Amino acid sequence: MLKIHRFATLVLFVLVTGVGNLPADDRPNVVVILADDQGFGDLSWTGNPNFQTPNIDSLARDGARLQHFYVCAVCSPTRAEFLTGRYHTRMGVTSTSSGGERMNTDEVTVADLFRDAGYRTAAYGKWHNGMQAPYHPNSRGFDDFYGFCSGHWGNYHSPMLEHNGRLVEGEGFIVDDLTNHAIDFIRQSGDQPFFVYLPYNTPHSPMQAPDEYWQQYRNRDITSDPDPNNAKQENKDFTRAALAMVANIDDNVGRVLKCLDEQGIADETIVIYFSDNGPNKARWNAGLRGRKGSVNEGGLRSPCTVRYPAKIDAGTEVNQVMGAIDLMPTLMQLAGISEQDRQRFAANHDGMNAHKIDGVSQVAVLIGDSPQSSDDRLLFSWWKNKASVRSSQYRYHSTGQLFDIQSDPVEDVDLAQQLPQVASELSDALRRATESTLASNAIDPESRPFIIGHPDMALTQLPARDANSTGDIQRSNRFPNCTFFGNWTSTDETIDWDVHVAEAGRYGVMIKYACPASSVGTRLKLTARGASVSAVVQKPNDVPLIGADEDLFPRQEGYVKRWADLPVGEIDLQAGPQKLSLHATEIPGEQAIEFRLMMLERVSP
Repeated sequence: MLKIHRFATLVLFVLVTGVGNLPADDRPNVVVILADDQGFGDLSWTGNPNFQTPNIDSLARDGARLQHFYVCAVCSPTRAEFLTGRYHTRMGVTSTSSGGERMNTDEVTVADLFRDAGYRTAAYGKWHNGMQAPYHPNSRGFDDFYGFCSGHWGNYHSPMLEHNGRLVEGEGFIVDDLTNHAIDFIRQSGDQPFFVYLPYNTPHSPMQAPDEYWQQYRNRDITSDPDPNNAKQENKDFTRAALAMVANIDDNVGRVLKCLDEQGIADETIVIYFSDNGPNKARWNAGLRGRKGSVNEGGLRSPCTVRYPAKIDAGTEVNQVMGAIDLMPTLMQLAGISEQDRQRFAANHDGMNAHKIDGVSQVAVLIGDSPQSSDDRLLFSWWKNKASVRSSQYRYHSTGQLFDIQSDPVEDVDLAQQLPQVASELSDALRRATESTLASNAIDPESRPFIIGHPDMALTQLPARDANSTGDIQRSNRFPNCTFFGNWTSTDETIDWDVHVAEAGRYGVMIKYACPASSVGTRLKLTARGASVSAVVQKPNDVPLIGADEDLFPRQEGYVKRWADLPVGEIDLQAGPQKLSLHATEIPGEQAIEFRLMMLERVSP
């Protein structure tokens, strides 16, 4: 019979004594590297027979490898759990787009705490936890941000990105570019400790990589997963593309490690590497059932390594159950940041709340001060209408299935009928956890409008992703993240946003658009609470779709374009909730414009 602790005690942030507030010279630097849609089996240190990942493998060799480390079924929930140490269901993260990816504004992040402790903080890559302030990374503790805030991006070669809220053009392949920024930040940090979050956006589709990587893998023989279902569903061309993308990641990890060596700070720097969910397609995954979107082992088990030469012995192997929610408290303890520091930070910042952390510091296990525990600590996973709970031995699903993960990691034999007491206890624990996490989220995620004019940011982006349309206006793809609107043929049709204007004032408006020459003369009008501003399209921007030529495998996501700027003018916005509506009051050609996003900048009170 399982000895399952009360859920309330499981979610406490366990403080392990013995570190305390560290002197400035003893504070470690931190680099956290997060892959996107890379499964447990997508590395050679986890057994993949199809390629080698020597740089990521070196982290497992020279530090700790976490053999049973769990994340969420999809991207934004995992990122939210890492950033806060709390289950995503507690903080309003309900989807991966259109506002549902945002953490509630009262959450304290790991970057908040490290910046408060005197660290320089930076995030370079795919944020995926909110675009507009106060959800933007610059509002969540990061001094410097370069990358994109949506769930996926439509082009990886010199794409449109942003730097601290300002739109810029990337330089070269996106993962190389993000790594360049991280390396520059590390080199410029001097004697001040740094916290670098490097969330890559690959091997998430669309499947693109620099050609030198694709040439290595395009004709490679592929060994399929030992699970017959995985092997049957695998498309080996897609797998080859994924391997090329991971090989690029591995080289970039190597560049970061080389930089730490060159700066003479490798021993004093914590480097964590993990992924945000299972693989995005069936491929070699150690026979585990499920992939991205699943709450089975294959969807939730992530490769994870922690290298910290000053504290963690090389070759440390951790077999106890751990999760992304444990990373924040673990890093806090290693850096001498206490729970009291966290409580003080929340108390000193209006609107923040030092909610109880679900994660548990794993420092004692990592540095060998405590034997690995066999206690039945439970980790819970939710996505859409699916849920499961992992104990040290079992995984129980809300469907009623029970699997012994120790002896059956591929979840092949359902033991629910043979072990009804175990199934019943885990079912009760999952029910209580579900009720507890949902009840603790007092903010309705559907009631959070997009903020304009927040004091944290000079500019506010309102992309097509976050808008609704009327009439026959069509979104370019069913996945909203990097989409645009087209087929805008009637003056009765609108593009609308539900917003909240934080500060009343006059705002400059600019639109990113494309259109043929026949659409020149289209008149656009933006309205809000009786105020309006109009502009006429004076230049064509008849550009092709981008992406198909670079794709290594046909995509499901939409393509993008090189967008032009249309200055619209200035509009006086009142404070408070309202609807912004973009109309085409005159359409001289067959359609108005293709719309990508609108930028608003407060120019006067």
